[in-house]
Amino acid sequence: MKVVNTGTYEARLGDLIRTVRDVVRRRIIMLTAVTAGVFALGVLATLSITPTYQGLTRVQIDPSRNPLARERGEVQAQLATEAIETEVARINSPEMSRAVVQKLNLINDPEFGGGPAQEGEAPLTPTQKLEVVTRNVNSKLNAGRDRLTYIIAIRFSSTDANKAAKISNAFATAYLDSKVGTKIGTAERQSQWYQKRQAELAAEVRIADEKVAEYQARAGIVRGSSNQQGTIVDQQIAPLSLQMASAESIAAEARAKEISARRLVASKQLEAVSDVRESATIQSLRQQRAVLLQTLEDVGGRYGERHPDFVKVRQQLGAVDEQLRIEANRVIRSLAADAEAAEARAESMRASMRGLEQKQAEIARASVIAASLQRDADGKHQAYEKMSQLALESRQAAQNSIAQAEIIDSAKPAAAPSSPNKPLLFLLSLLAGLGLGSAVIITQELMVSGLRSIEEAEAEVGAPLIAAIPHVKNEPRPADLLIKKPTSQFAEALRNARASIIGVRNTDRPKIIAVTSALPSEGKTTTALALARTMALNGDRTLIIDADVRRALLGRITDTDGKHPGLVELLQGKAQAKDVIHSSGIDNLDQILVRESYFTSENLFGNDLMPSLLEELSANYDAIILDLPPLVGLADGRFLAALADAVVLIVKWDSTPKHAVSSAAGWLKSDGANLVGTIFTMVDTSSQSVGAYYYYSKQYSGYYQQA
Repeated sequence: MKVVNTGTYEARLGDLIRTVRDVVRRRIIMLTAVTAGVFALGVLATLSITPTYQGLTRVQIDPSRNPLARERGEVQAQLATEAIETEVARINSPEMSRAVVQKLNLINDPEFGGGPAQEGEAPLTPTQKLEVVTRNVNSKLNAGRDRLTYIIAIRFSSTDANKAAKISNAFATAYLDSKVGTKIGTAERQSQWYQKRQAELAAEVRIADEKVAEYQARAGIVRGSSNQQGTIVDQQIAPLSLQMASAESIAAEARAKEISARRLVASKQLEAVSDVRESATIQSLRQQRAVLLQTLEDVGGRYGERHPDFVKVRQQLGAVDEQLRIEANRVIRSLAADAEAAEARAESMRASMRGLEQKQAEIARASVIAASLQRDADGKHQAYEKMSQLALESRQAAQNSIAQAEIIDSAKPAAAPSSPNKPLLFLLSLLAGLGLGSAVIITQELMVSGLRSIEEAEAEVGAPLIAAIPHVKNEPRPADLLIKKPTSQFAEALRNARASIIGVRNTDRPKIIAVTSALPSEGKTTTALALARTMALNGDRTLIIDADVRRALLGRITDTDGKHPGLVELLQGKAQAKDVIHSSGIDNLDQILVRESYFTSENLFGNDLMPSLLEELSANYDAIILDLPPLVGLADGRFLAALADAVVLIVKWDSTPKHAVSSAAGWLKSDGANLVGTIFTMVDTSSQSVGAYYYYSKQYSGYYQQA
């Protein structure tokens, strides 16, 4: 399983939180002052605002009651967002505000600029005053859609609760009146236009119908009982077609019978011809022939073929056969005549049909034009019917006064003002104060170029941070805490500094320890005195020398009378060492001070006197503390630092610029001085920004005697 290391992130987050806390603690006075000032201004400004009241009227749009909406699709179109926003824009329009101003006579209301002209101002004309009041009233109006509903909320603000409610309701009423008037007026105008257009279309319909009837009459196009369009030719062709088919069938049948009869006659099968067989004459002759044949057979059998009776009968039989032949031919001719007559009748009908078909083709071409005229007439009929319907609906709408909206919630005088929202403004003032205060202290922090952390100090100096001395409040001489409260945070910091300088084993310990700083007022003298007292209290025979002759501060913080000769007199040969060394009042601690500030251009420490003095004094003391002048801008400190066994650079926490510290450290190193470390002075006692020095935290509060 993969293990994610979050220690780095937690440490960074913790550092950030501690940094913010430290900044707030350091700048709490400024943060509080700015926050309180801005909050006070916000409270005063809020209390000075004139309270305003708001009237709220709610109007519901109901498209289903639109008298001009004829179809459901049109009703739904009214529900579109664009349509509702259009209604909102109408309410917010200057025209609507002008109507309310005139209706409520607000033109003389001072709240809306309708009062008398101020002194020195030209009076406004009624028209100008109306426009000014309308504009001011409109600026206090706020109409908008209530979320995604079909409700419009009309809000009006005024310094008078009753007036706000009254004007808000007036806007709703004016809107409804405009909706009714607009709809009814539109319906009346539409009705008049529809009626006029209806009359025009009626005339066009009559003309179109006349054209159709006239052309159909010329073309022979008639309409049947079912109002279906047709022609006389169409009516003639159908029965004629049936008759022609029947005639052709009869003719074909007759011709077939004739041909069949002739073929049978030619093959001497006369009896096979049905018409011959069915002829009464032929049947009679055939009966006669049958009798004669019987008689002929009897006479021939009785008398022989030469008997006159036989010959006579045979002659009679021949006469009957001749009559049969004549009669058969007559039947055949009759069939031929019938076939010719049938064919002639069929041909006559075909000729009539061809004539009708030719006329039908001509009429078909005319029917195209007739159909076009009819379509034009039908279109005019439809337009006329539609216009008649619209005219009827318009007349009904003109008599209908139902609007598209209704008031569902009338405004009532508000019990409390709508603005200003004092709690909210107070909270915003407080937040603004905190924000501005934070911006101020952040700006202050960004403008500070001093060192705050052990990493920064070591990076700039190139030597370890050996102590961080806390800032002592309400104590004019912090070094006295070593006597008053030897277990305080201040005393413990100096003991840490001593341990870092001489080492915990006290082997090869430095004797001459120089304390200097990059700039003045960084706590250098106080730190040198406190370090000397710490060594003395720990059993070291210690001597502190005030080498900052131009300022001579050490004598003032040790209550020295200043009558005795000091270091300047010693180096000038005006006094001996025994004359300038005095007890400090603390066991094991002596001091060489400067009687008064000494300013000279001579190099007081550049000769061999100071090295000889230090060598002589080293034989009698375990530690000699040199309080050197600042390094930046003065040369004395550099000469003395080179003579010391160890040099400690004092840096005022969160104050001394980085470039000054870097320059001082660079000079010490270039001069060959033994820079053993840096001491932070006047560190915020609640800050942990000095890295490993966590002894200022609350965790160690039980270990110290608080200063």
